[in-house]
Amino acid sequence: MKALFFFIAYLCTMTNFAQNTVLPLWPKTIPNAIATDITEEIIKEDIIRISKVQTPTIEVYLPAKKIATGQAVLIFPGGGYGILAYDWEGTDFAKLLNSKGIAGIVVKYRLPNTLWATDKHNVPLQDAQRAMRLVRSKATAWNIDPENIGIIGFSAGGHLASTLGTHYNEVVYAKQDAIDQLSAQPNFMALVYPVISMGDLNTHGGSRKNLLGEHPSQKLKDHFSNEFHVTADTPPTFLVHASDDTAVPVENSLLFYEALRKNMVAVEMHIYPTGGHGFALGLENPHLAGWTDLWVGWMTGLKP
Repeated sequence: MKALFFFIAYLCTMTNFAQNTVLPLWPKTIPNAIATDITEEIIKEDIIRISKVQTPTIEVYLPAKKIATGQAVLIFPGGGYGILAYDWEGTDFAKLLNSKGIAGIVVKYRLPNTLWATDKHNVPLQDAQRAMRLVRSKATAWNIDPENIGIIGFSAGGHLASTLGTHYNEVVYAKQDAIDQLSAQPNFMALVYPVISMGDLNTHGGSRKNLLGEHPSQKLKDHFSNEFHVTADTPPTFLVHASDDTAVPVENSLLFYEALRKNMVAVEMHIYPTGGHGFALGLENPHLAGWTDLWVGWMTGLKP
């Protein structure tokens, strides 16, 4: 009986811990939110797909203290701003980072839709800025160096990551608490087959339509074409793309690389001949699978 009691107590402890690793982003009202009876949808098939996100969160994976390096990475899954490939480009990477002593934080950000958000084009950036500030506020509790927090984004998540990396100072929501006084600037970023441009030539049509609408103005397209917003203060960047990507042309990474180079921002880029789009860890291709080792090596070599 005593053994059963301790086993149940153990399960309760583990359940409480799991619940504590998922935190809501917003302490008060969620900015730009429209009250609706629409509910979040989670489809678990070959991968976990989340859509209709109403309550944005961060899911925190911390490494064992014995191997913790103090680095942390916020992870923005892709999905064309229509869904989140939550495990494929999210939790799988958090677990990989933990094995390297790096904290991994998956951001479940709101997807832009006029049914549940006003000024929908600002909604993902609002969540991204708040996520960075929230993680920075937890640095001591989570054994993280607040000046060594980076980001990684995939496809449309790469667009959001590059938007955070170039628009971190843009005021897109009213401050709600002391956390919002902290910087939203990432210390480094990785962009994997990212959407960068919202221009007509190189964008991913679905991502642009979902974020900016059917017929966005040139001003709006330019504002979210992040190759135009690189400065000398843009974080050091790691780029990965495949030349045969027919969904998000490789020119997106090339444009961003050139903008970084012109502004003398440290950048490393790996262009693979094959791989297509959405390869994530790339485990089906032994050559492509090596990109994560290159990324982790690049991160650990950065000076905070």
